[in-house]
Amino acid sequence: MCNLYRIKSANEEIARLFGIENAAGNAADEVYPGYSGLVVAEGRLRSMVWGFPLAQMSKRTGEPLKPRPVNNARIDKLDSFMWRYSFQERRCLIPLTAWAEAEGPRGAMTRTWLSLPDQPMFAVAGICLSSDEWGECYSMIMTDAVGEAAEVHDRMPVVLRPDEYSRWQTASVDEARALCMPFSGEVAIERTNVTWRQN
Repeated sequence: MCNLYRIKSANEEIARLFGIENAAGNAADEVYPGYSGLVVAEGRLRSMVWGFPLAQMSKRTGEPLKPRPVNNARIDKLDSFMWRYSFQERRCLIPLTAWAEAEGPRGAMTRTWLSLPDQPMFAVAGICLSSDEWGECYSMIMTDAVGEAAEVHDRMPVVLRPDEYSRWQTASVDEARALCMPFSGEVAIERTNVTWRQN
């Protein structure tokens, strides 16, 4: 599952590519769960927290803990309580230049970046929510990996083609579900020696 992605473009450049208003604040070029990232929603480029809040309780004390960000929504779970409303009513685009997966032995995993060689910036399918805990937040839709991407991980984000951007946000639930297909185009893989967990 994707727990890190990057977007190496200025806000104005992203807004221009999608033909939308830039209403976003600053966001890091590497985005982790629970951090702010950029999404295209309701005709604007906006900052939101990556991950829907999941309430947690201490097993030891029974007291509430800080919510955990659930940043990936599997396509086979989109009808579940957690995702259903957002999938039906609040679909968004997540612009990025690459996403990362961890590879290697446990305790020594490194970052492998996946991108589209013919698109310096593209969008993956997302859903968003207005939460009590973090305000506006979003999650990435995940599907089965195929081709080169399947050599790295068994799942990957739902990569959308430019002619699908508008449809994803406005289509009926059935039409949107039909877009949640494994990406059939070429994927570039960049294996690095950078450790997965950074201090």
